[in-house]
Amino acid sequence: MSTPDKDNIENKDIAAPATNFVRNIIDADLAAGKFAQRRWSGQPGLGAQQLGGALDPAKIRTRFPPEPNGYLHFGHAKSICLNFGLARDYGGRCHLRFDDTNPEKEDKEYVDSIIDAVHWLGFSWEKDGESNLYHASNYFDWMAKCADYLIESGHAYVDSQSADEMRASRGTLTQAGTDSPFRKRSVEENKDLFRRMKAGEFPDGAHILRAKIDMASPNINLRDPAIYRIRHATHHNTGDKWCVYPMYTFAHPIEDALENITHSICTLEFADQRPFYDWLLDHLAEGGLLQRPVPQQIEFSRLNLTYVVLSKRKLIQLVEEKHVSGWDDPRLPTLVGARRRGYTPDGFHLFAERIGVSKADSLIDYVLFEDCMRDVLNESAERRVAVLDPLKLIIDNYPEGQSEECVVHNHPFKPEMGTRIMPFSRELWIEREDFMEVPSKGFRRLFPGNMARLRHGYVVECTGCDKDENGNVVAVHCTYLPDTKSGTPGADSVKVKGNLHWVSVADACPAEVRLYDRLFSVPAPGSRREGDPEGFEHSFIDDINPDSVQVITAQLEPALKEAKQEDRFQFERHGYFVADRVDSKDGAPVFNRTVTLKDSWGKAK
Repeated sequence: MSTPDKDNIENKDIAAPATNFVRNIIDADLAAGKFAQRRWSGQPGLGAQQLGGALDPAKIRTRFPPEPNGYLHFGHAKSICLNFGLARDYGGRCHLRFDDTNPEKEDKEYVDSIIDAVHWLGFSWEKDGESNLYHASNYFDWMAKCADYLIESGHAYVDSQSADEMRASRGTLTQAGTDSPFRKRSVEENKDLFRRMKAGEFPDGAHILRAKIDMASPNINLRDPAIYRIRHATHHNTGDKWCVYPMYTFAHPIEDALENITHSICTLEFADQRPFYDWLLDHLAEGGLLQRPVPQQIEFSRLNLTYVVLSKRKLIQLVEEKHVSGWDDPRLPTLVGARRRGYTPDGFHLFAERIGVSKADSLIDYVLFEDCMRDVLNESAERRVAVLDPLKLIIDNYPEGQSEECVVHNHPFKPEMGTRIMPFSRELWIEREDFMEVPSKGFRRLFPGNMARLRHGYVVECTGCDKDENGNVVAVHCTYLPDTKSGTPGADSVKVKGNLHWVSVADACPAEVRLYDRLFSVPAPGSRREGDPEGFEHSFIDDINPDSVQVITAQLEPALKEAKQEDRFQFERHGYFVADRVDSKDGAPVFNRTVTLKDSWGKAK
């Protein structure tokens, strides 16, 4: 039985990765020896601490730096596979860093979920006795020293304008900003004000620390960006120690440098921030606070996928408005939802490999993601029989009370996966769609007078059916040909075109099965439609697929009764299913459909 991948991905045989522009940059840096003289003290720290260490044993250092204010989604999986994969392939290290510099939105629940997700995907931040799991909030003292240095060197000042006044003076894309009236404060006044800010003397919003760069810069991000603000809030990690907190654009470059990161890989929306990233690290290295060479920021395109939303705001809305059952709803593109749906870590690795890394934004068809999961599950998932819409088949000439065993392979192409026993008896469950009293053209399964094979069993001939008072078929009758059992010399004595799967009524395991489909019914939820009146806007909520989940009671072969949470199977003819990791109990599994056997979305819809 298949289980979640618990082996560290570094222990697997990895095919040679496809080249991309990020790998080209790393190859060039390594060839030039750019980072060969970096020193590493074994822990994050300022330049003096690092310079006292030995040469860094890691050829490169990357990082995955989530903010712990929500659950990870498919886009994060791409970043995890990229950053940890690069470190693996180049003999480096990848750090897991919680970017927890915002005290108002973060929670330990999210920290725990992120750790679980990275482990589930098969990666680790521990190697050769080195553990690289960090919290940015543990760097607050160093960040404050960096801010103090910028003030002392004349590169930062305390601004006392209101937020509206700062916004008005910032300018536009075509108009330069104007200097703050507080920009010429003396170094001593700025030092005193910042000290008092840290001491808690001022209310939120009274002052803000800004970098002093160029209010006329064509890049708005260089127009004296804010680097520290006052926030009287309890932090989940540091408690009430701080009442000033660094802005993300200030904290993030420093975090990278403190951790000796060589290649800081982020998504394209941070490209406009790269000049400030470089400005800040260059000035801090100039002052001796950081060692050189400083980290290099590289941007790549984020994941855009049809039929899903990856916006944190929209995901929160789906959960809070109860359009889904929670963050681990199998229809959500969260990693906790993906795991519960039955998607596999190897499927995510394959998907990341196939979509590649580029600087060009593109929309990836969800079919590609599903195909990756199918390809992985086709290799790893044992086969089982499930009848999702049961109809009773009675073999009138089979002895009552008799049963026999049919030996069935667990995987048609992998004999090493072994076999199992399926009991065969007089009464069987078959799919309702496998019988038609009046057959349509080309129908090859059961109808009066027609013969079909019961897989692994006998050839049967349909003789009729029973109906209830409303004319609904409640049972189908047939006779079997005793000399035609599969695997015996007479199996080929009768040629039939129909082939049915079945489960013995006496031995069947009734179970709840959830047939999950795509959460949204259109490729771009919330997008404008042809024919919409001018100014009309769709809500992505309007595009929720009303048929995204169907809950049924199916009849399963007896071997499935022993399925454990997260065991994955191919239900023959129907698709790939997983035993739910929350609701399945010993002897009473609940199954979720992961993906159908082939893409049927266009035809079905």
